[in-house]
Amino acid sequence: MTITALRSLTLSGVAALTLLLSACATAPAPATLADTLAQNPQLSTFNRLLEQAELKSSLHAVGPMTVFAPNDEAFKAVPAKTLEALAKDKEQLKAVLNFHILPAKLTAAEIKNGNFKTVQGAELALGRAGEFVTVEDGMVQTADIKATNGVAHIVDRVLMPPKKK
Repeated sequence: MTITALRSLTLSGVAALTLLLSACATAPAPATLADTLAQNPQLSTFNRLLEQAELKSSLHAVGPMTVFAPNDEAFKAVPAKTLEALAKDKEQLKAVLNFHILPAKLTAAEIKNGNFKTVQGAELALGRAGEFVTVEDGMVQTADIKATNGVAHIVDRVLMPPKKK
């Protein structure tokens, strides 16, 4: 075998191996909001409450949706009495969680200052100043977590819907 043929064979082998390895290193398959949020360790409380309120299936549904998911630190700031009351009242828990969901897909760049109707039915005040996005009195910590049926943003506050009159 000549040196040229050996080099050609070696290069062919390297090219084939590179192609094979790149096929194995593909991006993860797209997932729904429910599955995407469930994989995030800083959202364990939010995910547990979604299960408890039997709302996880709604985040598997066809979107588009935007979820403002409070991180675990946000839940630590909620008084224990409030969390206990929500744990005992599934309808109120559903109302609180649905207040964090919009029936439309809004990336951080698409958010404009104003009120947006939530799945719960009340208006949620959103704002944007440069790169900063606010939701009521909370701040978006991580924006634009993409899913097949929408987008999620991690926020530093648990948002409470207004009391019904």
